[in-house]
This record gives sequence, C-alpha cells and structure tokens, in this order.
Amino acid sequence: MGALFPALTAGRPDRPALRFGDRALTYGELAGAAGALAGRIQGAGRVAVWATPTLETAVGVVAALLAGVPAVPLNPRTGERELTHIVGDSGPSLVLAGPEDELPPVLGALERLDIEVSARAEGPLPAEPARSAPALIVYTSGTTGPPKGAVLPRRAIAASLDALEEAWAWTGDDVLVHALPLFHVHGLILGILGPLRRGGSVRHLGKFSPEGVARELGAGGTMLFGVPTMYHRLAEALDGDPELAKALAGARLLVSGSAALPLHDHERIAAGTGRRVIERYGMTETLMNTSVRVDGEPRPGSVGLPLRGVGLRLVEEDGSEITAHDGETVGEIQVRGPNLFTEYLNRPDATAAAFDGEWFRTGDMAVRDADGCVRIVGRKATDLIKSGGYKIGAGEIENVLLDHPGVREAAVTGEPDADLGERVVAWVVPADPARRPSAEELADHVATQLAPHKRPRAVRFLEALPRNDMGKVMKRALTHD
Repeated sequence: MGALFPALTAGRPDRPALRFGDRALTYGELAGAAGALAGRIQGAGRVAVWATPTLETAVGVVAALLAGVPAVPLNPRTGERELTHIVGDSGPSLVLAGPEDELPPVLGALERLDIEVSARAEGPLPAEPARSAPALIVYTSGTTGPPKGAVLPRRAIAASLDALEEAWAWTGDDVLVHALPLFHVHGLILGILGPLRRGGSVRHLGKFSPEGVARELGAGGTMLFGVPTMYHRLAEALDGDPELAKALAGARLLVSGSAALPLHDHERIAAGTGRRVIERYGMTETLMNTSVRVDGEPRPGSVGLPLRGVGLRLVEEDGSEITAHDGETVGEIQVRGPNLFTEYLNRPDATAAAFDGEWFRTGDMAVRDADGCVRIVGRKATDLIKSGGYKIGAGEIENVLLDHPGVREAAVTGEPDADLGERVVAWVVPADPARRPSAEELADHVATQLAPHKRPRAVRFLEALPRNDMGKVMKRALTHD
C-alpha cells in the first residue's frame, strides 16, 4: 500500500494542497503542520477531532493518520446526549480543536490540544503504520439506537480511494470543489483525504452556495462533490445564472452521493449545462462500493458497477443469492472486499450480526440491470414496502412523484394495512402551496407510470421533509395521525 499520502514527501512542496476560503496550505506547509502535531500526539491511544469545516480539522486528521493514532471526528452539531455517548464509547485521551473553537462541557474532562496550522515539524515524518491499523472511528447516524463506531482501517481508505482513481480517472491535476461536512465519510475521506492521496488539491467552500461553486469551478476547479440538496439548489439557480451554467459545464466530473439524486434534478442540470451528474454508492462501514465510471454512460437512478476489488451480490430474505439482472427483482445488497470496516467498536454482537460470513449486510435494497449496473430502491428498514404480496421500492415511486410539475419534494413510506399488509403512503411538499395538486391526481400520476400496485393509497402534504445534515430524509420522523 505504501504511504497514505505520498505527496507529503514528494518533491513538490509548493504545490497547493488545501484551501478554505482565503486560508490555504501547500503540501510542504501541510507536511510541516501535520508532522509537528503528529509528533505531539504519538502514543495517545485515540484522539477526538472537533470537525469544523476548516483547515484545522484537515490538519488534525492528517496528523492523526501520520501518527498512527485513530481519530474520532465529532460533529459540532451533535446534541449533548449523543456526544456523551460517542466520547464515552470511543474513550479518546484528548481532543484536537482549532484555537478559536468553543467546545461543549461534555468535552471538558478531556485534555485539549489546539491545532496550529502554522507549526512546522522538525525532522522526518513518522514511519507508516501497518495497513490493518485503525485509522478512523466514524459514528453511524444512530437511527436504530445509539450511534455505533465503525472502525475504518488504513487499507479500507487506500482501497476505496484507489478504486475511485481508476473509475473517475482521478489524478494529481484535479482540483476538487465541495462544501461537505468533515465529520462524515463523504466530506472527510473522499473530499479531503482523496485529493491528498492523489497529490491534487481541494477547495472547501466552508458553507455551500451556488455562487461559491460557480466561483471555484470557474477558477480552475475540475471536480464537484455534493449531496442531492446541493444539486437541487444548483438546478434551481441555473436559469438565472449563466456563470454557474458555464462553470458546471466546464467541470470534468460532477458527483452526487449520500442519497439518491431525484430524476428531475438530473434532467434540469443536464438541460442547463450539457453535463450529467454521476452517482456512486457507499456507506460508513464500507466506504465506496459502486460508481458510474467517468467513461461510462450516466444513467439517472443508477449507481453504476462495483468498484475494483469490491464483491457485490443481491440476496433474498432467506439469504439465497439473486442471479437475475432483470431490473425488477429486488434484493438486499451485500458486499465484501478490502474497503470494509473492521468492527463496530465495543460491539462484537452488532459486528457479528452485520455479516453473513464474509459478506456485509448493507440493509440497502436494489435491482441489477442487464449490464450489471445497480439501482438502489431504498433501505430495507424504511424503504421496502411489502404490499399485497409485492415487494415495492420507495425510491422509484418518489422519482415518479418528483416528475410531476406540482411536486417539489416527495418521500414514500409503508404503513400497516389490514388487507394489504402495508400500504404505500406518499409525503409531498407542493411546488406551489396555493395550487397544489390533489391527492387523487398524484396517485393517478404514479399509477400511469408504474404498475398499479405501486399507486399511493394515501397522499399527505407537508411544508418540508425532515432531513439530516447530509440531506437524507429522516423517514422515521414521518408518521401518520
């Protein structure tokens, strides 16, 4: 595997590495700052990192990786109860933070070490740890109980980033633009560690805005990473912003992840820029599993083919493998490969339950098209609806609803039904509340596009859908009266 970040010791120390607003570090400066901090934390056991969207967070995580000390990124917006659980479960010996950061009382018992981005190391960087050594402990969202800490080894980070190098033709000449949070796999591993492993550079916007995207892509950015909420806002802004359209059209790669990008946003961006957004599929526990390739055909709704080194299969509820590539047969995705996490920290029971032999049970439901490409139809727990003997994926109904001009947002859930077992329920945010379509119109719209059994039996209107920090709809918060 070699070093995680060979560019830190390569012969181009003046090459741009990180930029956050008007603050930046070259590779030489990053090696100095991270190397100095690594020397101070070696042997610390584990360190927590107060993960704000700043240079300090990037330097802190790189320093921990250089030192071979597992880092626990902390979401600054996490509530007291959840933060108490994460700190108690992971047991860090100290917390890394920016000098100006105000930390909550929950972290008061931990030794604090301020991250100084202007510091410079004396002497060589530490020796590279073993590829099996834990690198990061990233806590899951905790939708079914307290968050679990997924232990990600160094080999998983390297394997995923190198597989994406091949799929996306990602090189040291690429300049990545994004505004993703740095406490999560998407923003931290793909968005910060990815460019650094390639020897390229990243420009973090701090806070997302279409203006920021247009500015940075227009000034030499080659790649944009975002979540569906961000691409939705870009699509909304395109009509009145020719500079944004030009900047997006000039980017080499537009990538969306963390949730499905609705069909109508795909089409609006393609119509306004001539460029297609590609999607990929990953999880905290698996990092990246599949992606549309840069030389492949972008297909809205598809997350592409398995990445190099990733084994992927679909299975029935009884565990039997689904071999059909018919675009219709729904099964749970299971994956195996060097991209997988090692364990859930302190949870051998949960770790054992998550695997079927060497295969990780993702809980995501999908179909495979004739060419092997994967289309995710939803989560097993919240998006697979069993109605009248049929297995129905919520995602395809949501896409059809979003294709209706009167719908701004849509989510689909199942709810108990005495006759059908479960019935399909649509939750809709109208495009214009004063002229919203009727429930019957929307149900008919679905029935004409899909099979009759996928027709919503109830349509409920909302002002907004509940979403988490990554833009995913929190379906457990959608309850009927």
